[in-house]
Amino acid sequence: MNLTSKFIEFKDLGVVCLFRSTKAKKLSISVRPFEGIRVTVPVFINFSRAEKFIEEKESWLRRNMAKIAFAEKSLTVFDYDTAFHTVDHFLKIVRVKGEKPLIKLNGGVILAFCPEGRDIKENEIQQMIRRGIETAWRKEAKKYLPVRLGELARSNGLVFRKISIKNNRSRWGSCSVTNNINLSLHLMRLPENLSDYVMLHELVHTIHKNHSKRFWDHLNGITGNAKVLDKELKKYRIEIY
Repeated sequence: MNLTSKFIEFKDLGVVCLFRSTKAKKLSISVRPFEGIRVTVPVFINFSRAEKFIEEKESWLRRNMAKIAFAEKSLTVFDYDTAFHTVDHFLKIVRVKGEKPLIKLNGGVILAFCPEGRDIKENEIQQMIRRGIETAWRKEAKKYLPVRLGELARSNGLVFRKISIKNNRSRWGSCSVTNNINLSLHLMRLPENLSDYVMLHELVHTIHKNHSKRFWDHLNGITGNAKVLDKELKKYRIEIY
């Protein structure tokens, strides 16, 4: 539960959100594309201490803000010439008369109808196109991910309870304490070896609930190169496509 928040301007890095949480056990800081800097503050720590924490992390923030700025430039801005496809669908943008943009899936086509009098780069139209693409990924994920997760579990002697597929933009996957596995539909964007790696990572969490040496040894025994795959996965950002 959020109790309160505070926004401060931090030097030339822009606005920082101080966000108080009853669940937080320590101060933490994050930098994400299009969200900026966010500090999570436990209820037993005052905002003055949180502001000092930002100062202490300035060098780290500057390095990461530079990376985020570069990542944000990689975001696709869709136009009539954009060639974009998912596993089973391709995007087709069509000019139409009228005022209201519309998106729909028709077979293997993501049809985006853009009014002639509107700029396709408007945020409303860009977000509409993304919703269409993510609808296609969701459809593909529901068909592919449960089957593949089951195959990986059986071939490695691992057992999970349920699988959920969500439009998660912060994590590729997670495993609950009761061994329910949650996967992001954005796994459909990854190369197959990295998608498999994420699923295996979560499956190993059914045995090891943390990132201990035993966890990494187990995962490495399955993949042969867990750390290499983990490093490769970090080149992809859920927020950017």
